[in-house]
Amino acid sequence: MPLRHRHCADGHSIYDNIIPAERGFCCLIQEEQTMAEITAAMVKELREMTGAGMMDCKKALNETGGNMDEAVEVLRKSGQAKAVKKEGRIAAEGICRIATRGDDVAAVVEVNSETDFVAKNETFQQFVEAVAEQAVASEAADLETFLAEQWIAEPGKTVQEALVDKIAVIGEKLSIRRFEKVVAKDGCVVSYVHGGGRIGVIVEAQTKVVNDAVKEALTNLAMQVAALNPKYVATGEVSEEFKAHEREIIAAQIEQDPKMAGKPENVIAGAIEGRLKKELKEVCLLEQVYVKAEDGKQTVSQYVAQVSRDNNTDLKINRFVRFETGEGLEKKNEDFAAEVAAQMGK
Repeated sequence: MPLRHRHCADGHSIYDNIIPAERGFCCLIQEEQTMAEITAAMVKELREMTGAGMMDCKKALNETGGNMDEAVEVLRKSGQAKAVKKEGRIAAEGICRIATRGDDVAAVVEVNSETDFVAKNETFQQFVEAVAEQAVASEAADLETFLAEQWIAEPGKTVQEALVDKIAVIGEKLSIRRFEKVVAKDGCVVSYVHGGGRIGVIVEAQTKVVNDAVKEALTNLAMQVAALNPKYVATGEVSEEFKAHEREIIAAQIEQDPKMAGKPENVIAGAIEGRLKKELKEVCLLEQVYVKAEDGKQTVSQYVAQVSRDNNTDLKINRFVRFETGEGLEKKNEDFAAEVAAQMGK
């Protein structure tokens, strides 16, 4: 006899012509099938991103139907997320390279390959260096225009055609993913490449004095950007939208904090602003503790002021650009922060 299908109150499938105990069993099977969609790999990835417990991560993924970003938000609001490392989701192989022209122009490029083996290939690396030289000479405002330009290394070809030729030689799919050119205004640029090309950083500064001491200081800051991955130069750059979102997260955390229960609104508001200020210190370069500070307390802003006094100039950090190979794509990243920080400590 065919089974008559319908749904029970909680949305699971049941059948009218089976006994109640069997109906419950069917619901249980359906629930287990839904739970099975949340894989161990997903739980592991979320745990690495947030530092939350395994069961908390599994619960958050179930609540959000496996949506990783929403699960992160759930954990942050519940106070379970210790750290969110979205930059850890890396997929592509390849390298970054930087080319400079004098003290005032620099360009960073990222070229991807399918395998790490090719990324270490000398032919591939020479090609990426040529792409960087192309970028530093280019006036293109976007990647499409850049790819359509004449290839400087071999006139008569476009950049895209040179890429296709290199794919044929290497025998693996390659991709010029992005580039950015930085031109200093009343100052200079410095660059830093870490890990054989895993991370490329350009720092642009305004200064009347461009000497070895100033450039060394800016290189130190480029290394700090590589290691600690700030999102902004200063707090003034942080959008109100970002602040509002973070206030919402912090407020949700405070609601679940027993120590804050029954506190006056003004106390809660003060706590929210205090936590937000602390968070902004972590994502704004000038507010970060300078990693080479002898006292372990000097901020980057104070370090810049010190360099200004020592060199009789008014040094100002205008911007920085940080590329990390495969950034934003799906694969686990390595911990470059500790590696760069250790290198700076030498």
